Amino acid sequence: MLADHDLVTLWDAHCRYEFETRDVDATMATMVDQPYVNHVPTATGGVGYQALKSFYANHFIGANPPDFAMQPVSRTVGASSVVDEFVLRFTHTTEIDWMLPGVAPTGKPVEIPMIAVVQFEGDKLVHEHIYWDQASVLVQVGLLNAAGLPVTGVEQARKVLDKTLPSNLLMART
Repeated sequence: MLADHDLVTLWDAHCRYEFETRDVDATMATMVDQPYVNHVPTATGGVGYQALKSFYANHFIGANPPDFAMQPVSRTVGASSVVDEFVLRFTHTTEIDWMLPGVAPTGKPVEIPMIAVVQFEGDKLVHEHIYWDQASVLVQVGLLNAAGLPVTGVEQARKVLDKTLPSNLLMART
């Protein structure tokens, strides 16, 4: 079944308003009357127009570090959804309470693979479910020591971007 609308164009416009123009009203205009966003590892976002608009205005759009950048990896488009895989990069120079609530800026660089599952109704975005490995973020900002734990830091983002990097390094240490 084909989508009734060009979901890629709709999603790209939504992202442009969030990350390039940083326009809360334009971002909200791309969404249904009662949208929701869930950043799964931290359960941040909002449910309903007012809650989500407040979240965007006070915690997300315009609050991300100046070097915040996303590198696309893959995209899957269905009849009513888009799934984007990307690597997010930033330096933790500002409080990022949607990803690191209560954590003061550490000044450390972060590279994390992420997945966005985006659902549409017609030409409007209904919801976003955003996934990432929080342990990797905590390792990279210095809040979690990976020694002896089955977690990685920046290595997981680098491996997503370069399949030739070695696999099974955590298993090799046992």
